[in-house]
Amino acid sequence: MFEDPRRKKQLQQLIIKLGLPATAPVDWTLLDLALTHPSISFTRNYEKLEFVGDAVIRLVAAELLRETYPDEPVGEFAAIRSVIVSDRFLAKLAESYGIESYLLIATNTLGNLAGRESWLADSFEAILGALYLSTNTMELVRPWLDQALIAQSEKVRQDPARYNYKDALQEWTQGKYKILPEYKVTENTQNPTAQSRFIAKVWLRGRFLGEGVGRSKKMAEQAAAKEAFLKIPKT
Repeated sequence: MFEDPRRKKQLQQLIIKLGLPATAPVDWTLLDLALTHPSISFTRNYEKLEFVGDAVIRLVAAELLRETYPDEPVGEFAAIRSVIVSDRFLAKLAESYGIESYLLIATNTLGNLAGRESWLADSFEAILGALYLSTNTMELVRPWLDQALIAQSEKVRQDPARYNYKDALQEWTQGKYKILPEYKVTENTQNPTAQSRFIAKVWLRGRFLGEGVGRSKKMAEQAAAKEAFLKIPKT
């Protein structure tokens, strides 16, 4: 039995935010663990539940895509799933449910904005792991998660590059010129922020195609590729 009534009340508030009843058959000890960052304890933290939750979100996404778009090829499923199980999207979901306010995390880690997306996504996956293990079914997962995944899936389907502009640009340059675009990434020394730490520029055969910024080199390259891809003729 979970022995901290104050913490249990907090966890019940989170469960209600997710759209589940406070009386849902949740293992409160597991849910509390899912919201314990490694900065609090090296041994009692969310890492193992995150491992389970990673499998849960991928399975839910696969089932949902097959059910919602039965006529789409598997390649389309893979492209959509890669976005809706990404840290970026899961961190946004965690933000939308206010998960940060329930998370037990050291103050110095909380102030690390560069790593915020990662631990928000990790804790969200850990919550999924805790809810799955509470019943060993998707009973506490799919009733509230499906709607968010379907909404994001529709956004991805409407995007011309399925949110992966580097692959889309590469496919175009290979098809038209038989070569790959080149990226040059530098640190932003003019006006650096957490969102624009790096600047990427993409070139093709010495011709400048686009520029983008991001908190990581990978994100900056995606932003540059997006600018380039949206400018090229599609006919």
